[in-house]
Amino acid sequence: MGKGQELYKKAKTLIPGGTMLLSKRPEMFLPDQWPSYFSKAKGCKVWDLDGRELIDMCIMGIGTNTLGYGNDEVDAAVMEVVKNGNMSTLSCPEEVYLAEKLIEINPWADMVRFARSGGEANSIAIRIARAASGRDKVAICGYHGWHDWYLSANLNKGDDLSGHLIPGLNPNGVPKNLKDTVYPFHYNNYEELLSIVETNDIGVIKMEVVRNFGPEDNFLQKVRDLATSKNIVLIFDECTSGFRETFGGIYKKYGVEPDMAMYGKTIGNGYALTAVVGKRSVMEAAQTTFISSTFWTERIGPTAALATLRVMERVKSWDVITSIGKKMQTGWQKLADSHHLSITIAGIPALSTYSFNSEDAMPYKTLIAQEMLKKGFLATTNFYACTEHTDDKFELYFNALDEVFTTIAKCENKDLDIKSLLEGPVCHSGFKRLN
Repeated sequence: MGKGQELYKKAKTLIPGGTMLLSKRPEMFLPDQWPSYFSKAKGCKVWDLDGRELIDMCIMGIGTNTLGYGNDEVDAAVMEVVKNGNMSTLSCPEEVYLAEKLIEINPWADMVRFARSGGEANSIAIRIARAASGRDKVAICGYHGWHDWYLSANLNKGDDLSGHLIPGLNPNGVPKNLKDTVYPFHYNNYEELLSIVETNDIGVIKMEVVRNFGPEDNFLQKVRDLATSKNIVLIFDECTSGFRETFGGIYKKYGVEPDMAMYGKTIGNGYALTAVVGKRSVMEAAQTTFISSTFWTERIGPTAALATLRVMERVKSWDVITSIGKKMQTGWQKLADSHHLSITIAGIPALSTYSFNSEDAMPYKTLIAQEMLKKGFLATTNFYACTEHTDDKFELYFNALDEVFTTIAKCENKDLDIKSLLEGPVCHSGFKRLN
């Protein structure tokens, strides 16, 4: 057991759930063996607490670092702020400059509010949208954070959110009177949304523009037209998808504009900054309610975001990471075909994932994390691209993964027993309480 697992063992006695973010739990990757903590990160490399250098072909800070870890230009801007002071009684001018830039990127929008996490941005957007529409009920499609308003969907019938990325979320602690205020609908199922709108007093539609696949049969435009006709506020959650295929929201690919949009993850390249942009007619409703937080006024977040946007625009990072993601998806498929393995690939290229079409899919995923770690990689069946994922890293990665796929093929052919190859428990696939 390395220093990381030793520390994580202690963390589980001090921190409920072991980590602050479900997606970083070691049990989601390689229970009892995942390095868990880092000492340093640069480019697409991470050093664990034992000083071991690992190439991150995994989730790159949960998709936050599309320019790689420790981008020199972004970090230099942040360090200047640290030297000059991050907080004061006065507000920082960077928040105004960043608001201007985001409105330039989203010309349909007029106003901006900032926060420091995606869950906060989602809650801010919902509060403003409900205030603007004068109605409480919300139709949702996708993952939108952990706050009461969202998790209340699981008060309706038990596990309504299971089809929206994370199964098994328990709404314990969410007020029961929020039942039937949030109604999930499935992507590309316009009739389901229409039924929800026609049978409930819906004031807000909030959705991810794309996650695993794109719109069919003019779906997004139909949603836009429905929202307009019913005076419903339409929100696009771009916290995950933003700046990965366009300079801004992925909605730009489809020519459908929302009333509000949220950005997060990529916008600060690892520094905490999220944004809610929207039309003046909607955003002004923020002044009729109370939305305020001390650390939304700190200076590092907007400074990092301004620098990140400059670098992104100059290097056209969205094109770079899309190309890298396509290379990864093609490589996975070629490798699977060469070993006669059946896999399903999903996600936009820059946020790719694959799964084995096998009853042993989760043990295989665990084996990949286990064996690739031995070969010097943080790797699973997810890959979030960054501009630092160069060809030499890919060559090393696929040479190593080829050996693991060889073993998996033998397991599928019953020449080997996958259970005998795993050196610990199988990884988790959703939310589970830790012992």
